[in-house]
Amino acid sequence: MAPGSGYLPGQFLIAMPHMQDVRFQRSVIYLCAHTAEGAMGLIINKALDSLTVPELMEHLKIPVEVDLKPTKIHFGGPVETSRGFVLHSCDYVEQATLVVGNELALTATIDVLKAIGRNAGPRQSLMTLGYAEWSAGQLDAELQANVWLHGPADDSIIFDLYNDSKWERALSRLGVSVSMLSSEAGHA
Repeated sequence: MAPGSGYLPGQFLIAMPHMQDVRFQRSVIYLCAHTAEGAMGLIINKALDSLTVPELMEHLKIPVEVDLKPTKIHFGGPVETSRGFVLHSCDYVEQATLVVGNELALTATIDVLKAIGRNAGPRQSLMTLGYAEWSAGQLDAELQANVWLHGPADDSIIFDLYNDSKWERALSRLGVSVSMLSSEAGHA
């Protein structure tokens, strides 16, 4: 979408402190798509305790020719939690890749995992299971109700391994201090 269109692909959604849905509390979401038909994004700051990248590759029987760091797989959102997504740098693109902006891309095929196993994948990547989804107008209504803040995404936050500080750092990039935010929703 063109700048000024009102749509936010390629931006962060940052949960406000009064977020009621526990699945999204203190979440930072990278918004992959946002149109009149709805929106889709990946939570980038909630790692799963139970699964690492090498374990996933072994489980899927994908040959690995390089030493993979035991990076955790992330909980991308509550929709289709058995489906995998790779948010990554644009140096790897295949036919099924969705390029979001100029910097990042999203691929949800087994081919990207095979490329990573051969050391031919993207330079930077974050793997998730599941995604977040909003129907037509739903995200716009949540933004109007001050459920989310939004702002420019930052690769250094997305691909950083320190998930516990991503929410505060994303807020800080907007010039917002956690201490300035109230946990109570309200309107003047």
